[in-house]
Amino acid sequence: MSCIKTLQTAAKTHCKDQHALATFVGWRGAFLCLAPVALITFVWQWFALPDMPANHQKKKLTAIFSHLSDHRILLGFIAITFLFSGQFSLFTYIRPFLEITAGVNSYTLSGILLLIGIAGFIGTTFINLFLRAKFYLTLALMPLIMAMMAALMILLAKDISLLVVILIIWGLVATAAPVGWWTWISQTMNHDPEAGGGLMVAVVQLAIALGSTSGGLLFDQFGYQTTFCFSAVLLILGSVSVIKLNSITNKSTVLPN
Repeated sequence: MSCIKTLQTAAKTHCKDQHALATFVGWRGAFLCLAPVALITFVWQWFALPDMPANHQKKKLTAIFSHLSDHRILLGFIAITFLFSGQFSLFTYIRPFLEITAGVNSYTLSGILLLIGIAGFIGTTFINLFLRAKFYLTLALMPLIMAMMAALMILLAKDISLLVVILIIWGLVATAAPVGWWTWISQTMNHDPEAGGGLMVAVVQLAIALGSTSGGLLFDQFGYQTTFCFSAVLLILGSVSVIKLNSITNKSTVLPN
């Protein structure tokens, strides 16, 4: 899982730096540079993903939501919602924050985004080491670290050097976080992986939409401080949800710890 996410992160890294690259080769050339990375990702997934036997049993579409009656699964998806809403309520507006508040130009911005992408590449490469050691502790700490970085961005908004360090840490953690939750899905819903994957995609996309929309409204009306505080609160709630999930899991069934 982490290998696949790592290649996806590499693709995002290229995309984030396309503004600077487009200066020299044009936007078409910048996007063409992404094609080989996407091809490598496709080939890697083709060989890395295990075969899944087809299930010919017909199910109603609404049956996918029946899994939410399990308190562990419901709480896990609540934690996922808080994580992705909190992440994208802030990161969606990192560009106007850096340009308006920190005063960075387009070239500096491209370099910062590239560094975030490289940090994400490193994070997804090594996150499995932490997940294997302390699964739920890692899931709980990631949104907590991101909340701390959101608070530090408010306090150090004018210090570009420290902001770069903070954003590198953000990229290191935020890009790796989905690896942990996809691992959780594979462990918790191994009896119905299709439903688990479908729910995961739906919840993540909904959370991103809600987070980015809410963050944008707050950014326009009250400024970046309110948006970043909102993000931090959501991320802390996500961490608390993981702690509660771990407690319920330990009482009911054996999962990675």
